[in-house]
Amino acid sequence: MRGIVYVTLPWSYAVMRRWLLSVVGPALVLLTPPVRAQDTRADVMAVVQRLFDGMRAGDSAMVRSVFHPKARMISAGSRTGPMVVRVEESPDGFVKAVGSPHPQRWDERTSNEKFFVDGPVAVVWADYTFHLGDKFSHCGIDHFLLVQEAGKWLVMELADTERREGCPA
Repeated sequence: MRGIVYVTLPWSYAVMRRWLLSVVGPALVLLTPPVRAQDTRADVMAVVQRLFDGMRAGDSAMVRSVFHPKARMISAGSRTGPMVVRVEESPDGFVKAVGSPHPQRWDERTSNEKFFVDGPVAVVWADYTFHLGDKFSHCGIDHFLLVQEAGKWLVMELADTERREGCPA
């Protein structure tokens, strides 16, 4: 006749439950990607990419669509002399330049993007290289400040630096 076999475990159910809740639970939380944050980053980066796609296409309407009506642009660089900081209270001049005929395609490529988001405000900080057609022109940092209005991300401010030395190969 078979009898019931009792196995004595070195820990109790209560100890095992506490261990699972205190070790495994937090590990699962830490390893689970923040889905909404990833969605927000994708939404924000799509706006930045749309700007660059518009520049490559010479499409001023596409470029205009990413900017807030009160957007401004800041650029710091030195093309031929000392460092100059330019502040434009509107992206109008930039949008017009994108849409005006130019012999080479404007191709801005970013890397090392960093994102910061808090509610309806987002920042993208990225290295960039700028090419006229296939020829390298300059590099620097792009800084985008975006705001979300009526569910849509828009560039409120675009700041960049421009240099020709110390650029990635």
